[in-house]
Amino acid sequence: MSKPRLQGKVAIIMGAASGIGEATAKLFAEHGAFVIIADIQDELGNQVVSSIGPEKASYRHCDVRDEKQVEETVAYAIEKYGSLDIMYSNAGVAGPVGTILDLDMAQFDRTIATNLAGSVMAVKYAARVMVANKIRGSIICTTSTASTVGGSGPHAYTISKHGLLGLVRSAASELGKHGIRVNCVSPFGVATPFSAGTINDVEGFVCKVANLKGIVLKAKHVAEAALFLASDESAYVSGHDLVVDGGFTAVTNVMSMLEGHG
Repeated sequence: MSKPRLQGKVAIIMGAASGIGEATAKLFAEHGAFVIIADIQDELGNQVVSSIGPEKASYRHCDVRDEKQVEETVAYAIEKYGSLDIMYSNAGVAGPVGTILDLDMAQFDRTIATNLAGSVMAVKYAARVMVANKIRGSIICTTSTASTVGGSGPHAYTISKHGLLGLVRSAASELGKHGIRVNCVSPFGVATPFSAGTINDVEGFVCKVANLKGIVLKAKHVAEAALFLASDESAYVSGHDLVVDGGFTAVTNVMSMLEGHG
C-alpha cells in the first residue's frame, strides 16, 4: 500500500458496527486513522474493534437520536485521542415501507430522528470541537440516490435523505470559513444487513435495475469514496454530493426500453 492517506487522524464513524460503516472503519484504520466505532449494536461493534485492533480502534455506544450520547461520543474522541479530524455520520434506518396514504407517522418520526436529526447533531458537535481546536476537519454524511430521485426508496427514507443533502450544503456554507469541509456520499443499493430487511435478494434486485452492468456495488466501494472525502486528496472539496451509483441518477434508460419495442 502507498503512504497511508489518514495517518494519525482521528475519526468517529456513526453506525460502524456493520455494513458500510464497518467497511469504512476498517479502511480508515488501514490508512492510519484512529477510529471510534459508534453504534447501538454493542456486540457487533466490539467485534469490529477486535478485527481492527484495540491500538487503532475503540467502541462507543451511541444512539444518534440521543443528543447527549452524540455529544459524549465527540467528547470521548477528544479525551482519548486529543483530536477529532473526521466525523462520518453513517447511521440510518430504512423506515416504514408502504404508501403515503398509509404512512405511519410514529415510524416516520423515528426515521427522521435517526437519519436526519442524528446527522444534524453529529455535525453540530463535531463542528464545535473542530472550531474550538482550530482543526481543519472533514465531516461526511451518508445520503443516498434517494436524496435526489423520488421513488428510489420508501417515503420517510427519501424525505430524510433529501434533508441530509440540505444539511450538508447549509453546514458547508457556514463552516468553510473555519476550513472545515462538509460533504456526503450517495450510494446506490448495497446489500448490507441494513437493506436486507426491505427487499428480498437485494443484490439481485440492484443488479437488475442498475445502469452500470458487470460490477456489483459493495460496501467497500462506498468506503473508498468516504476515504477520498476524509483525506487531504479532497482538500478543496466541500458542499459536494459524491454519487456512487454507476450513473443511475444521471441517465434515463427510456431509449433502451423503446429499442425493445422497435
